[in-house]
Formats: sequence, C-alpha cells, structure tokens
Amino acid sequence: MGSLSCQMLSGLVLVVGGTLGLAAFVWWEHHTPSPLINLSLFLKNRVFAFSNLAALINYSATFSVTFFLSFYLQYIKLLSPAVAGTILVTQPVVQAVFSSYAGRLSDRIEPGRIASAGMAITAGGLFLLSLLSADTSLTYLIGTLILLGLGFAFFSSPNTNAIMSSVIKPYYGVASGTLGTMRLVGQMLSMGIAMVIISLFIGRVMMTPEVGTQILMSIRAGFTFFALLCCCGVFFSLVRGSVRENCGGTCPDTKE
Repeated sequence: MGSLSCQMLSGLVLVVGGTLGLAAFVWWEHHTPSPLINLSLFLKNRVFAFSNLAALINYSATFSVTFFLSFYLQYIKLLSPAVAGTILVTQPVVQAVFSSYAGRLSDRIEPGRIASAGMAITAGGLFLLSLLSADTSLTYLIGTLILLGLGFAFFSSPNTNAIMSSVIKPYYGVASGTLGTMRLVGQMLSMGIAMVIISLFIGRVMMTPEVGTQILMSIRAGFTFFALLCCCGVFFSLVRGSVRENCGGTCPDTKE
C-alpha cells in the first residue's frame, strides 16, 4: 500500500511539474521577440488550431492499436509473433495504398470534411475493436484493421493538407514542425493511457496466457476509451471551418 501511495505521489508531482513547465513555455513564447512557435497561429487561425488539435486527438486515440492487438493475438489467440505481425501489417498497408488518393481528393474537396469523415471511420473501427472476445474470428479482426487503415488514410493526408494550406509560405516550416509535435505528443499520450489501463486491469505481473481474461478486459476498456476520444476528435475536426473560406492559402490573420 505504501509503495502504491509513493507511486501516486511521484506521478502527481510529475504531472504538476509538466503542467507548470508547459505554462512557463507558453508565457516565454508569448513574450520573446523570436519565439520558437508563433502562438498567433493558434490564437488567430481557427483552421490551424483545430486541425492540429484534431491531429493530437487522432494520434492519441490510435497509436496504441498495434500495442493492444499484439497482446490480443499472442496471449489470447495464441499466435506466434510472426503471424501476429503479419496480421497487424494489414492496417498500414491499406493506409499506404489510399493515402495518396485521399490527399488528391482533398485538393478538390474541402480537406476538413474528408479528414472528419476519416476520423469518424476510425472511431467506428475502434468501437468494433472494443467488442473483441476470445472467440472473435481473425476475419473480423482483419476487416476491422482494413477499416482503420481507410480511416487513417482519409484523415492523415487531408488533415495535413488543411494545416499546410492554412498558413502562408513563411510559416510552412513552423506548420510542419507543429504537426510533427502534435503527432509525437499524441503517440506518447496514447502509450501512456494504454499503460495506465493495463496497470489498472492487470497490475505488475508478467504477460502470459494465464492472465488472458485481464488482458482482454484491458484491451476492451482501452478501445472503448479511444473510440470515445476519437468521437471528440470528429467534433473538433468539424468545427475547424473551411480552409478555402477562412484562409484561401494566404491566411492574413497570421501575416505580419
């Protein structure tokens, strides 16, 4: 019990310290004459701000999919790592095939709408994964991974298009760097959330088929949470507004 209290206290200290550090960083960036990140891009450019927020939520909700499913396939379905990896590669292959098409489509249709549709598809795939059981067929799982691949493809490329189209050329580097930051932070948050869920349901024990019931419970809880998070992301993706109406490739709000 004392060890658990110590861990909770150390976690709380790290959260508070991180929050204070972030606040200090924002204050410094707002007052320095040469900021690392131009905060006016977030404060004055609605498309840029909400597109990056949508990216943060999307990566936070999806990066742990492979992590959870690798446990499911190896410890519940009792498949070898090689077979499990072959199944899991379905999603990135589908994403790679359709990403270029989604990007070209976003040049003709409002990219925010396509990205929102992609995130909605992703949320649907996550909900399907939250229904996994020990008896779920591999056909069901592969079909869901295909659906997720489509969702990732139709979100990622159009959302990137929306972000880069929402700023003028001098800000392209900042916009690209900000998107990369959202991606990495989202991935770290996703893994952090996944580890918290696993620790709650499984605890500090070795992953083996003997704890398959707890593993399955943690997987279902994780995918349910991520699906709900992705639904919130759909909302923020929809309220970003139109890139062409608000910016038209020039974005006077960010021009200095």
